[in-house]
Amino acid sequence: MNYNLEQLKPELVWKHFKAICQIPHPSHHEEKIREYVVEFAKAHNLEYSVDEACNVYIAKPATPGYEDRKGIVIQAHLDMVPQKNNDKVFDFENDPIEAYIDGEWVTANGTTLGADNGIGAACILAILEDNTLEHGAIEGLFTATEETGMDGAFGLKGGLLKGDILLNLDSETEGELYVGCAGGTDANITLPYTAEVAPQGWSAVKLEVKGLKGGHSGIQIGFQRGNANRLLCRLLLHTEQEWLLSSIDGGGLRNAIPREAQAVLLVKDVEAFKAEAKAYEKTLQSEFENIEDSIVVLVEEVVYPTEIIPAAVAKNLAKAVVGAPNGVVKMSVEMEGLVQTSTNLARVVSDGKSVKMQCLLRSSVSSEKVALGEAIKGVFELIGAEVELSGSYDGWKPNMESPILKAMLASYEALYGKKPAVTAIHAGLECGIIGGVYPNLDMISFGPTICYPHSPDEKVEIASVAKFYEFLLHTLKNAPAK
Repeated sequence: MNYNLEQLKPELVWKHFKAICQIPHPSHHEEKIREYVVEFAKAHNLEYSVDEACNVYIAKPATPGYEDRKGIVIQAHLDMVPQKNNDKVFDFENDPIEAYIDGEWVTANGTTLGADNGIGAACILAILEDNTLEHGAIEGLFTATEETGMDGAFGLKGGLLKGDILLNLDSETEGELYVGCAGGTDANITLPYTAEVAPQGWSAVKLEVKGLKGGHSGIQIGFQRGNANRLLCRLLLHTEQEWLLSSIDGGGLRNAIPREAQAVLLVKDVEAFKAEAKAYEKTLQSEFENIEDSIVVLVEEVVYPTEIIPAAVAKNLAKAVVGAPNGVVKMSVEMEGLVQTSTNLARVVSDGKSVKMQCLLRSSVSSEKVALGEAIKGVFELIGAEVELSGSYDGWKPNMESPILKAMLASYEALYGKKPAVTAIHAGLECGIIGGVYPNLDMISFGPTICYPHSPDEKVEIASVAKFYEFLLHTLKNAPAK
């Protein structure tokens, strides 16, 4: 594997990205990466501050002759999604990301890469470091804990940012300018139960559904990928074999489509259950042909458990997981190909006293987001679960008359002979929240091409990074006058 990222261009961007990869920075553990950014500001004699929400702010004055340009805030988040393959031994709080060059891409060895949003942060640092560039006043804003709740954006106070324009560097398709995003709501679901003593006369097995692609629950939700939690519970409802549920553990982060799920069961006939699981595997492989290419359903005998979830609770749980809204709920009529409303049943895990579940609801239409929350709440309350809807935030409404949008369309066409696509994204960009605090900001989100974010398959296209950075520099140089 070629780990020499410094050989790539632009050199400053890849230098900082490699440094970022060396610093553990999963969500809620961003102290070291924040220190790196602060020390960078000190070393380059730049004005900086860290606010109560742990956002880092760095200011760089305009180069001579550009004082009349509108000020630009360049923004990225400092945390990354910590996901790894099951067979990968890795500690995200202490181990560096093993980033390497794989042909035309940079990827990581068995873990998420953190190009989301490490490439954006690296570009900001490169711009702040490079004194040969021409630009108006620049503010670098590095927000905290975006991936698990946009904590930094929510904690941002008025009075800090002086600029007129916000360039968010957290989009993932080069050649596209994003002018709107979805809002979101978290659904935290708790199904309490009183564990029962496991009866004798059964056989204990572990059922696993794995090998799915997963991915970002907003960006990849329209690809119709399988949800491991639902597929596992669907088999429980489908099987003709008797079963009792001892434990369940599926999915991971709230904003990642579940790639794997497992359950410890008691069954009467192990071989018959294995045969049904194998047949079910073939069914899924057929259903998800050309979408998922590695679905596996495994059954193996395990140590006999001491407790089970009451049978009625377990069966209601399986029904609710299969029956609750999940995936794409509605497509946009105004913008072709854009998901308007969706939900992702991200987590299902038992702890001996309750089964806890998480869904992340997204919509660019606030009323649809509310209605979706009511539907999910209704399904799970029917089986005796408690449902808390929290962390709601609104989306970002497109402004097609945006001055920076017009300037960037002209910049892209001047550089590449064609106009970029203008679209919206079915994900929770920080623009909507920051725009709520600074309503006069003129905002655009864009970035290089990143595939499979929030999964161990994450990779960033090398050529797109160079093109994106060139476009970013051209935008800064040609920013509108005040």
